[in-house]
Amino acid sequence: MAGFGRSSRGGKRSFPSSSSSSSSSSSYYVATVVFVALCIAGVWMLTSSSITPSQALTRHSRSSFSSSSTPSRGLRKETTPAMEEEEEEDDDKEGAKSEKLETAAASGDEGEKDRKAGEKSGAASAIAAASGGGEEGGKGSEGGEGSTEAGEAGSNGERNQEERREEAGESEKERESKVEEGNLDGGVEEESQRRREEEEEEQRRHEEMQREHDEQLPTNAGEEAHQELQQEETQENSAGSEEKIEQVVNSDRREIEEESEKSNAEGDDNEGQVQSEEMTEEVGGKNRNGGDEEGQQQSEAERLPDSNGGDLEVRNERERDGENRPWATQADQSENEKERRKEEELQSDGGDGSVENAGGSFDLEWKMCNVSAGADYIPCLDNKKALKKIHSYRHYEHRERHCPEESPTCLVPLPKGYRRSIEWPQSRDRIWYNNVPYTKLAEVKGHQNWVKVTGEYLSFPGGGTQFIHGALHYIDFLQQSVHGLAWGKHTRVILDVGCGVASFGGYLFERDVLAMSFAPKDEHEAQVQFALERGIPAISAVMGSQRLPFPSKVFDLVHCARCRVPWHSDGGTLLLEINRVLRPGGFFIWSETPVYQKLEEDVQIWKVMMSITSSMCWNLVTIRKDRLNGIADAFYRKPTTNDCYKTRKHQNPPMCDEDDDPNAAWYIPLKTCLHRVPVDAPERGSRWPEEWPRRLRVPPFWLNSSQIGIYGKPAPDDFTADHEHWKQVVTKSYLSGFGINWSKVRNVMDMRAIYGGFAAALKDLKVWVMNVVNIDAPDTLPIIYERGLFGIYHDWCESFSTYPRTYDLLHADHLFSNIKKRCAIVPIVVEVDRIVRPGGKIIIRDESATVSEVADILKSLHWEVQLTFSKDQEGIICAEKGDWRPEQFAERS
Repeated sequence: MAGFGRSSRGGKRSFPSSSSSSSSSSSYYVATVVFVALCIAGVWMLTSSSITPSQALTRHSRSSFSSSSTPSRGLRKETTPAMEEEEEEDDDKEGAKSEKLETAAASGDEGEKDRKAGEKSGAASAIAAASGGGEEGGKGSEGGEGSTEAGEAGSNGERNQEERREEAGESEKERESKVEEGNLDGGVEEESQRRREEEEEEQRRHEEMQREHDEQLPTNAGEEAHQELQQEETQENSAGSEEKIEQVVNSDRREIEEESEKSNAEGDDNEGQVQSEEMTEEVGGKNRNGGDEEGQQQSEAERLPDSNGGDLEVRNERERDGENRPWATQADQSENEKERRKEEELQSDGGDGSVENAGGSFDLEWKMCNVSAGADYIPCLDNKKALKKIHSYRHYEHRERHCPEESPTCLVPLPKGYRRSIEWPQSRDRIWYNNVPYTKLAEVKGHQNWVKVTGEYLSFPGGGTQFIHGALHYIDFLQQSVHGLAWGKHTRVILDVGCGVASFGGYLFERDVLAMSFAPKDEHEAQVQFALERGIPAISAVMGSQRLPFPSKVFDLVHCARCRVPWHSDGGTLLLEINRVLRPGGFFIWSETPVYQKLEEDVQIWKVMMSITSSMCWNLVTIRKDRLNGIADAFYRKPTTNDCYKTRKHQNPPMCDEDDDPNAAWYIPLKTCLHRVPVDAPERGSRWPEEWPRRLRVPPFWLNSSQIGIYGKPAPDDFTADHEHWKQVVTKSYLSGFGINWSKVRNVMDMRAIYGGFAAALKDLKVWVMNVVNIDAPDTLPIIYERGLFGIYHDWCESFSTYPRTYDLLHADHLFSNIKKRCAIVPIVVEVDRIVRPGGKIIIRDESATVSEVADILKSLHWEVQLTFSKDQEGIICAEKGDWRPEQFAERS
């Protein structure tokens, strides 16, 4: 039978008459040429990065991606000129795309078989192509024997359908030309009619079997593959350009891997980062940009890693789908603990999550805050409306954070006669009286050498209640009292509870020790404000009813010298909180009258303390007396194993439940339980960090390569890359290109720290950096402490727990574009204005649109925007606060 390809297995082959043999021979050579051309096209497609649009697959979806058990067969019909025209029209629309896709998928062996079949198929295959064989051709087997043949041929014959169409089309055209010229014998037409009838019957049988076969399949692999390609095309053409983002992310990750393999860190950070600049706020791998004052010294190393962008966004998509969520956040941990989040949830349910008055629509008519706190206003600690609702002050609830429902947008006035702060280190010893015009402490604590009034200055002799002869002698006394304390090497980050004016922490700075000092506001008038004005790290906080805003197991030492904390009360609840934040093997130093006095009250307190610390398995290492100051200190050490916990006669306090996360700290009530001590080698806290300063640059031992870091690398490599990156940025830009006089900078805040790389890069300067980890960001604060730095959890939708005019320099790396998804930008900028000193500065790196928005608000506040740089949708500004304050006051609150 003329024009047939292979029939069912074991069947006979029919051949065209002798008059058509020359036609078949010529078609063979034509088919060979077409096949070679298609192979070349296929190789090109395989090496091309482009994706075949799904429109090219619509007509051929079943034939191109059907089950591998289905052979490719054409419909056996004679062609007509009308059919040829239809074939040509279809080929014009779809041929090129189908050829590329099908040719790329075909193997060489199957292609050769189909080529030979095409030589013998003649007119029948052309009919199949002209009548929509792209979709029906996959059904053209012959009964049960055709199904057997399908197992051998697979789907490769379908992928070469376009080749057969080309070959068969040529043969059919030549054959029909000869028919018109009368060269074929008179029996050809009769034979063709019979063949058409047989083929129609054969096709009906095959379609029925194919339907039965499809019903038995659990899934259709071809359709799945087709859907995947359609999805890829949708992603490629979507408004969000997700395909482009993924390509940039993959490129960024390859760059990161290459950097990790190179020995030269500077070269690592500079190579292959141009692609990253294309990513905006929602691009997270390593979105880097930077610039100097003139915008002409843009180096590759200065391109900022944007942990908030695409790379992170792509990972967040996977995390929302339940994949790869290695980083917890304080927002997740405290969601059920804070009632104000109900309002945020209601807002998020109302629409697209955007916040009104995020900047431009706000009425920028500034007014002064009309509050009783005046120039010392701290919104979350001076909220009288909330304080009136508190029924008990027993646990110092009135000193805890109670933020207003709406963040204030008024400006805090300057104290009368305010002057620019004295520079460090002179500021440790004296400050301008008019800047903190309070004398109560000088009157009450003057004999203890806390603070004295000296003309226009307030001076600080360096004393305290327990070390009236100066902090330096006391610091030496502590180190000599216990083996292994080793200030500045083994002991680097400490917590000073009830710090007073923080002279202890101020003098420890000389020993390479960072002290996080805190005390409640107004327990002693302006004590924390004195500390901050002196240039000593401090925050306003209290040991009350909630956990401190720090992770667990991070402080090398906790110190209390007459800190006025009732450790013995409530079953030792507050001591259990100290146990939470103290590193295993770390010391708790208690310098209080019960340690060395014999008054009845002191004796009773000491007995209770001994009972509580013993039940907590703390070891009383020693009690040492300082004869110069007439005091004594008790040195307790936290255990490094769980053995003692298991052998306690009375399990009181009990061990915490396994689901109680010790790192959850943002608005989390205090717990009366003990957390297990980590003992497994990979666990944080199972061993002491490296000695300072090595711990600053070495990835923590508990970061493992199986965990993905914030920027997409394995966590240790991510840490190292971030360290090198910020070292480059600070050295090449911040220290020389921003017009900052660093001799006037002492108090610094990184408003959105990740690994603390920015703070680490400032190591050799006489500054301290408060690293803020946002509550909705990955919880990297333990890493910051592990490397010998310190920081705090915070939500920038609220006010920070510090006095006005606290910081000399703020650094905001992609903070505003991130936070404006949850709250308005204007109150955040107002908070910046509150906590920055006149003459202080802020460096903002963010999306160009966001940077421009913030710059407009700062200008309305009469800040001087000294540097503006923008490139590839990323911007950077450096602005300086002036002395301007509005004349009009807001309504009394």
